[in-house]
Amino acid sequence: MIEPSPLRIIPYLNVSFPGIFAFSATVMVGECADLRLFGPRECVQVIEANRDLIAGVRVRVGRSAGGASGVAPLDIALEVAEETGLPVMAHLDHPPPSRLEVLSRLRRGDILTHCFRPFPNAPVLADGRIREEVIEARRRGVIFDIGHGGGSFGFRTAEGMLASGFLPDVISSDVHALSINGPGFNQLVIMSKFLCLGMGLVEVIRGSTLAPAAVLGRQDLGSLKSGAVGDATLLELDEGQFDYRDVLGESRSGRWRLNVRGLIVAGRRWHPQPT
Repeated sequence: MIEPSPLRIIPYLNVSFPGIFAFSATVMVGECADLRLFGPRECVQVIEANRDLIAGVRVRVGRSAGGASGVAPLDIALEVAEETGLPVMAHLDHPPPSRLEVLSRLRRGDILTHCFRPFPNAPVLADGRIREEVIEARRRGVIFDIGHGGGSFGFRTAEGMLASGFLPDVISSDVHALSINGPGFNQLVIMSKFLCLGMGLVEVIRGSTLAPAAVLGRQDLGSLKSGAVGDATLLELDEGQFDYRDVLGESRSGRWRLNVRGLIVAGRRWHPQPT
């Protein structure tokens, strides 16, 4: 799928052998719930055979993704990452494990996605103060990525983090079968939510372009500087009254919404082929 694609795909390899294999509104089996599905040696072999493609090791921890396996899937992912010299991207949903168990293990350059999730495992206390382990993880160089999907973004959490000056390192979507129809929808809606929350347009654009490119170590991506690949998204900033929802159904109203007006891929206007 990756090499024939007209658009660039940079994957993180799921440390669980099957990857996400049972994910729907009616059937949900976390790929990290059964540790028999983990083959660290095979994972390393796949990475070594695809060094030109794979950017890191992906693991989903939490009760939804890992059942009773706790923090063990993360420990296996970290071992694979250390063997291959790659970063880990860790998903965190409901405990177990706890936010503290996960953050204390992540290293400089590793990524915590779904970082503005609501309670439980939220990064803020009930009074809005940021938890100490979150502050320490950023001090250590852990990357905080939004990953707004179907259960991983709360307005109250985001407001508490932003009020304390803790901006996300990366603003990203988590588009899948259960989030594409809301409340995440797509990257532009997620960016618009951060405009609604008071982040500046330049900060929101940087968090969606230059910042993730830097995390990937790809200086040729995320900017229009000389020598870059020449990719761009043409956006329009619409003004009006726009309502946004988080994963708990709470809503906020904003003045701005970003809409796409075109794509430039490798210096040329790109038109998707009809299906």
